[in-house]
Amino acid sequence: MNSSDPIQQKTWVKQIMNSFVVSVDSSVTATDAAKMMEDTGVGSVVVLDNNLPVGIVTDRDFAMKITAHSYPIDTPVRRIMSSPLISIDPNSDLWVASDLMSTRNVKKLPVIDDDKVVGMLTSSDLVKHIADH
Repeated sequence: MNSSDPIQQKTWVKQIMNSFVVSVDSSVTATDAAKMMEDTGVGSVVVLDNNLPVGIVTDRDFAMKITAHSYPIDTPVRRIMSSPLISIDPNSDLWVASDLMSTRNVKKLPVIDDDKVVGMLTSSDLVKHIADH
């Protein structure tokens, strides 16, 4: 195997994460969060409580929870967020991230450093990285 083999070479989460992340306070309405996601072109928002990341709302959460449970669209995001937040450290390697996504059945991992959201890693990011190498 040569040294450029992705299996042999460690890649860190911080190397491939997207550092553009949209976050909202837990009191924001589902409608406002959805509009932010549409306006910024992201598939999820990180939910903050007292400026600390406590959950995530994905486009799937809107589809499943709002529709399936007939929640009003002005429901606070804290009612539809996935919590506790499954996240990863920017200095973790991609194999740890991949394993976490697989075992916890999540497609989006907020990257948290010192209680601050610094990025987002998605399953698409992982696939793209592997395909490019």
